[in-house]
Amino acid sequence: MARAPFSAARFEDLYRGCSQDLLGYALRRVDRPQDAADVVAETFLVAWRRIDEIPDDRARPWLFRVARNVMANQQRADRRRADLAERLRLELSQQTVVQPDVPASLRAAFATLTDADREVLRLVAWEGLSAEDLAVTLDCSVNAARIRLHRARRRLADALRPATTTP
Repeated sequence: MARAPFSAARFEDLYRGCSQDLLGYALRRVDRPQDAADVVAETFLVAWRRIDEIPDDRARPWLFRVARNVMANQQRADRRRADLAERLRLELSQQTVVQPDVPASLRAAFATLTDADREVLRLVAWEGLSAEDLAVTLDCSVNAARIRLHRARRRLADALRPATTTP
């Protein structure tokens, strides 16, 4: 088997000459079109890395072999993911979640807050996160996390105050 030295032009020729054939091959064998696109992308990634191993006279079948292996790897990964999801579903179905006992007035005031405010308050009150932990969770500075928490608490306090009427 003769092997050509690496060149971007050779890779481009392989891609132009075989990508549509590989896409058709993958589309006929996978359930979702995006999976077929992933197969072709992964196949050409392998080809890029191993371009000097691709035989000149058998490049197309070599690419089909790689695509076949890529699909087999995808199927194994999908099975592992499905098995893990099933185990988690079973495990989680046996868990009991204890909702905090919250007075109706607090529940009503909490419901008036934005999703962002509710999440900040839940993370601190229910999950026990510190300001530093909150910053990591929200992907912001500690100062920004403290400000968000302060503002959320203030809005909750405002929502808890009885509405005053003016004459």
